[in-house]
Amino acid sequence: MKDQLGKFIEENREGFDTQSTPENSWQKIESSLPKISKQIFWNSIGFWRAAAVVLLGLSVYLFVAKNYSRPNKQEVASMQGFTDLESYYSLQIAEKMNLVSHYQSQTGLTEDEVTQNLKKLEAMYLVLKDELKRRPTQDVRDALVLNLLVRIDLINQQLNKFDKPVVLKNKNVQS
Repeated sequence: MKDQLGKFIEENREGFDTQSTPENSWQKIESSLPKISKQIFWNSIGFWRAAAVVLLGLSVYLFVAKNYSRPNKQEVASMQGFTDLESYYSLQIAEKMNLVSHYQSQTGLTEDEVTQNLKKLEAMYLVLKDELKRRPTQDVRDALVLNLLVRIDLINQQLNKFDKPVVLKNKNVQS
């Protein structure tokens, strides 16, 4: 089929070249085409692209500003209260651990399960402390305080174990 069209064009080349188009032919062609209305600015793709870029930039800014903002006065006061609480409980733990080590050295006992659990709790406390630096929320502070309270409770249980044989010996002596 291409060959027939090409052959036809070659045979009639002179006829194509000699004829000229009428002067108003383009206006007739243009008038027969459907009218294209001018696009409204709101419907243009460029407008929506620009709006998407602005929205994305604003979202990123708000996300960064929220995550890296300075703590407000209430958070600072809460952190100060937590620091006071932490120092009080840490002092209590240190004093009680000194008593435990004193009893262990007097009786010649080695580390038991309670002491090992205390070391595990201390390791968890350090992990929670790092989490508090990254994400200072009330839940993390509560977990830290709970860890301190559990450690104090375990130490008190250990001290009670040491005190019971002494009390029993004293009762036997008095009898």
